[in-house]
Amino acid sequence: MTELAVEGADMGTLHHLDDHRPATPPVSLAKDPSDTTTAPAAAEVEAVDRADNPLADWLTVPDAPVLPAWARSATSIKANTAALVRLSWWHARYHGIRTPKYLVKTVLLAARGFFRATVGLWPTLSAQDHSATVKALRAQSKARPEDVELATRLQMAHAERTRTRRWRFGAAACGVAAAVIGIALADPVLQTGIAGAVVTPLAYLGRGKNTQFLDQGAPPLRVDMSAQQLNDALRAAGLLKSGKGDEEGPRVSCSMGPVRDGRGWAVIFDLPRGGGKTASDVLAKREVIAQELGVDEIQVIMSRVRAAKGGNAGRVSMWVADDDPYLGTPNPSPLEKAERFSIWEPVPFGQDARGVRVNIPVMWQSMFFGGLPRRGKTFSQRLLTAAGLLDAYVRHYVADGKGGADWMPMKAVAHRLVMGAEDDAIEALKAMLAELLTEMERRFALLRDLPTSVCPEGKLTPDIVAKYNLPVIFVTIDELQEYFTAMEKEDREQVINDLCRIARRGPAAGFISNFASQRPDADSVPTKLREIITIRYSTQVVDRASSDMVLGKGKAAQGADASVLSEEHKGVGVLVTGPASYVTVRADYLDGPTFAALCRKGRTLREQAGQLTGEAAGDVTAAADAAGVTVPAIVSDALEVMRHSPRMFTTDLLNGLVNLDEDVYGDFNAEQLAAELEAAGVKRTSKQVKISGSNGAGYQRRDIEAAVPAEILLSTGR
Repeated sequence: MTELAVEGADMGTLHHLDDHRPATPPVSLAKDPSDTTTAPAAAEVEAVDRADNPLADWLTVPDAPVLPAWARSATSIKANTAALVRLSWWHARYHGIRTPKYLVKTVLLAARGFFRATVGLWPTLSAQDHSATVKALRAQSKARPEDVELATRLQMAHAERTRTRRWRFGAAACGVAAAVIGIALADPVLQTGIAGAVVTPLAYLGRGKNTQFLDQGAPPLRVDMSAQQLNDALRAAGLLKSGKGDEEGPRVSCSMGPVRDGRGWAVIFDLPRGGGKTASDVLAKREVIAQELGVDEIQVIMSRVRAAKGGNAGRVSMWVADDDPYLGTPNPSPLEKAERFSIWEPVPFGQDARGVRVNIPVMWQSMFFGGLPRRGKTFSQRLLTAAGLLDAYVRHYVADGKGGADWMPMKAVAHRLVMGAEDDAIEALKAMLAELLTEMERRFALLRDLPTSVCPEGKLTPDIVAKYNLPVIFVTIDELQEYFTAMEKEDREQVINDLCRIARRGPAAGFISNFASQRPDADSVPTKLREIITIRYSTQVVDRASSDMVLGKGKAAQGADASVLSEEHKGVGVLVTGPASYVTVRADYLDGPTFAALCRKGRTLREQAGQLTGEAAGDVTAAADAAGVTVPAIVSDALEVMRHSPRMFTTDLLNGLVNLDEDVYGDFNAEQLAAELEAAGVKRTSKQVKISGSNGAGYQRRDIEAAVPAEILLSTGR
């Protein structure tokens, strides 16, 4: 995972010895033979590293952390201390409510202990061993009369010894009775202490081999990783050679862990040399390793440790979660409560498995979102566009091939908004792309003419944006496959070429591309468009091949595989930010009403900055919403359907309304539509319209706009 995409993902800093050595001046290889002086640089070469230094091996600085992983930062110490306090408080409450149960169990164990003590002491108190001996001698005396005298003496000794023990037993019984009476008359606190002193050893004596006094306070960890388990899993996956025995075979060397890290286990290990296996081989065996560890592959997070962080081609960082880390209550987006946001800053996008914040830098980038329907693809795509809403100097161009309600709130902000994939919408999309290409070329011409003191790298800067009124342009297109499947071949090729030019050259001119498609195959989204996208995100897909179509060829083999996600992982996807950088992210949650509220906030910001342009400036329903004026829903929806058409046949208008909201307009017919519009104040100047030479029943957009209050029409310049 790159530092650009993930903040705070450090699992323990790995240091290289060169980082701790003092810098030495460069030594010149050329030397005058007549110069007999010793070069200072040569004399000051590190003594430890000299080949002739016999102490070099002794004085080498160990490349290992001094402190354990949990004690390497104040934040980690505080977090672990707080976790210990919470755990202790939880256990106190858990066992506190079970105190009556524990008291009953203690009494039962004490009763068993008393019985065992009595059974064990009775033979001694009753002298049963002597009684057995005397009985044996009596039996012998019947056969041999000469032993009568010996039997008599033993009988007398037995009687004397029994009499003494009985006296001691009686004295002890009296003492116990007196103690019981004294305890009964004593203070309750003293009674409790004495009872505890008596019951505790008896309960201990009464315990069994498998007796568990306290209940299990927490379920056992599903994963209890150890170095042995790790080696066994890698050996079963074919990544380690087998020896005569598991103890004799090659083993990995752990530079950190396994240690507890949050709700899971973390370990950084190096594969042994001589086995011919690399870190990439480990990543490709993710599913097998997960099976050997007894978990689901979604719980295993692995990545290579690069040289920049002290790694090598055989070093792997692995984190194994106790359970599925991507389930639970969604995390609200920080943008929800933000008043402003700069698009030049990384956009808050979501959290990884360990709860680390993942931010995406969108400037100079192009993005592609893919995945199955109803897995949160559009919600995730909207997060990046929503960040641009809170920057007044971002101009939005939006097209939605589905034409539903997901992007409709953008009418309050968007310079251009294309809804649906009908013929008029396709023409509007082509016009929008032509406008973008013209603006891109105009910007490049302007940037070329600027002095290097103003534009040193030939790219847009925040100062140029403000000085020359060149806002960042955010191009959002959802459901690309709807446009491509509805177009003729020539139009399709032209649109693809336009999109490729925008994605390839546009970033330098301040263009941000944000594309999405449900079916990212070669027919719906051509490879030449997908392959020039720099940032990709995929929700659940059906197989590894589909995952590679979205994330890039070979990414699944590297571990970036969206097919391992399940139906429960809504809003979860694999984010690829570079050739070898990826992370599984649970995207922040931003629902429809909140997105609409951000659109209204974005409109206010642009009005204050004088940046409300294009269709948003002339949209009567958006202006009414901003002014707090209520426009009948039928009027607002009809204007939305007729966004690209000055007139429309009744049948086409009905179809558009059904596509917009099937629950409301699914049962509408021509008569009901006319009645609803008339009740909302629409007065038709003509019931017939002419489109492409054909006459039919229909509506004029100007008639529907006339139902909007006059002050709103004036504010939009109509």
